[in-house]
Amino acid sequence: MVTAKAWVLKKHFEGFPKTSDFDLKKIELPNLKDGELLLESVFLSVDPYMRPYSRRDMKEGDIMIGTQVARIVESKNPAFTVGAFVVGSSGWRTHFISDGKDLQLLPSNWPESLPKSLALGTVGMPGLTAYFGLLEVCKMKPGETVLVNAAAGAVGSVVGQLAKIGGCKVVGCAGSDDKVAYLKEIGFDEAFNYKTVTSLDEALRKASPDGYDCFFDNVGGEFASIAINQMKKYGRIAVCGAISQYNDSVPQKGPYVQVPMVFKELQMEGFVVTRWNNRREEGLKALLKWVVEGKVKYHEQVTEGFENMPMAFLGMLKGENLGKAIVKV
Repeated sequence: MVTAKAWVLKKHFEGFPKTSDFDLKKIELPNLKDGELLLESVFLSVDPYMRPYSRRDMKEGDIMIGTQVARIVESKNPAFTVGAFVVGSSGWRTHFISDGKDLQLLPSNWPESLPKSLALGTVGMPGLTAYFGLLEVCKMKPGETVLVNAAAGAVGSVVGQLAKIGGCKVVGCAGSDDKVAYLKEIGFDEAFNYKTVTSLDEALRKASPDGYDCFFDNVGGEFASIAINQMKKYGRIAVCGAISQYNDSVPQKGPYVQVPMVFKELQMEGFVVTRWNNRREEGLKALLKWVVEGKVKYHEQVTEGFENMPMAFLGMLKGENLGKAIVKV
């Protein structure tokens, strides 16, 4: 009999989440039936989407949503061998039972030298979000100028590097000088700290006086309202997230986007990466190849200890992470 630990949503978040909104539970797992396997979480992910999705998809008392890299410790399913590593979506828990249908094995050519936690970041959902958002929504072309905000985060840092591989000029912004230095290190052409510039409008204009062809928006709110006015004619905007608004108790009021959208004939499209699930292998193969070749660099903010999941989640929402926020069990 295995006892799993799990973090449950004790209370729906009001405004910015608090550690008291979570509760740590112990769950006795039953013995395996035929076709099932027992898994042990090795790395768990904390991501911005968990904030709005928890309100939409969860009831109080549910296990907190999320993905993990897990190791198979017992198997009664011939498709899965003990010791293999998979990516699962079983939420914030140390152990879980699966029939295997919701699991993805790590690619067979995964190099030993690469941390398996990358399957939750650069070679996982955030990397795929950058890949399909740029290729399919922004439809970037060589020679164009790409703007990305929250650029030192799990998605934004990959967006910038993929845009460089695609022959674009890349402008990124982040919330600390250390993050800006990191963006320069990984190849961004221009980067600035949006918290310290006197005028966001001027900073964007200085970084690219001719404006922007593509804008990969992770932030929404005031930043997006200002940036949209600096798009070039026929520019494309991929709306990936709106982290500036997730914790608002009162919805933000305009300004509104219609006038610049009409005058500049812009395209603005929201997307969720699962739209391209049928092309997941293509994306992961490309991302893994670029990481191995050193064309895409990565950084992980690793928090040790399953008991620190809520703290890591809150830190990520505050922007404390450089690159992907991960919890090592």
